[in-house]
Amino acid sequence: MNFPNNPPLILASTSVYRRELLQRLRIPFEVISPKVDETPLTGESTLDLALRLANAKAAAVAKEHPHAWVIGSDQVADLCGAAIGKPGNFERALAQLQLMRGQTVTFYTALCLMKGDIQTTLNIPTEVTFRKLPDDVLESYLLAEEPYDCAGSAKSEGLGISLLESIKSDDPTALIGLPLIALTGLLRDAGFVIPAKN
Repeated sequence: MNFPNNPPLILASTSVYRRELLQRLRIPFEVISPKVDETPLTGESTLDLALRLANAKAAAVAKEHPHAWVIGSDQVADLCGAAIGKPGNFERALAQLQLMRGQTVTFYTALCLMKGDIQTTLNIPTEVTFRKLPDDVLESYLLAEEPYDCAGSAKSEGLGISLLESIKSDDPTALIGLPLIALTGLLRDAGFVIPAKN
């Protein structure tokens, strides 16, 4: 890939959502899948898990590409200290939404930018309050959008916004999976030109 105005950049991710978000910055990048075990460690907090995985993803790819800047990111949804993962199917998604009904869930979105020994890691939290909605509304939503690959079972960038009472965050893209406000600052500090020159 050609990087005429910017250093080489790699997104260490398998997420289509993160790829789509990074494309908004209109800078060239490659995508490489990091090979990282995402199993939580015993006693590990949801915040520590998100930070560790963002670092691990970036490190796994940076090791093989020492001359490129590598972005690692991970998100963990936290309800009263317990992690809410990707449901995978309708039944688990419905159980998640029932559990979160009327509750505030904190989504910890960790971001790591790494090149060799240079590394910056940030956490951008988002507080999401879910509406108290009946089961038939939750079921209709799940059948309409099928958000089974999404932690928390609701896509705020889509119809899932109708399930939410409020979103509190310094970076609206953090909830989708990649905090672009924070990332843009890190990339500029690393020498990237955004917007890129034609």
